[in-house]
Amino acid sequence: MDLPLTYKDIIKILPHRHPFLFVDMITELEVGKKVVGIKNVTINEYFFTGHFPEKPIMPGVLVIEAMAQVGGILARLSEPESMTNKKDNAIYFVAIDKVRFRKPVFPGDQIIFELTPMRKGSRIWKMKGKAMVNKEIAAEAELVAALR
Repeated sequence: MDLPLTYKDIIKILPHRHPFLFVDMITELEVGKKVVGIKNVTINEYFFTGHFPEKPIMPGVLVIEAMAQVGGILARLSEPESMTNKKDNAIYFVAIDKVRFRKPVFPGDQIIFELTPMRKGSRIWKMKGKAMVNKEIAAEAELVAALR
């Protein structure tokens, strides 16, 4: 696949769809080694109506979910046989460790996600990730996922 990967490419890789697809673009990809993805945060995101109306902040759990989706793209493209079963092509969280929220994410921010594998197999991947806004770390975590 040619970079950048955009929406039409991403939906061929991930099972997520609107309103729960939080990856807008993949800008860098080294199969099995590294992925960089982007989420453009806009005020029309559904969660801002309740989190929080007076001072909208992207929920931290959704920042981590977006990070995991970017990591899922790395795992899927590194293990292409994981996409062959169309009935169950889900990616499941197994564990989320060492999560730290460093900076809130607001409407208008662009989140850059960088993930690298710590341990990988054909079905279980552990990755280290960070979410950055304006070159500052907004969140970081270690994610473990199972591919189907």
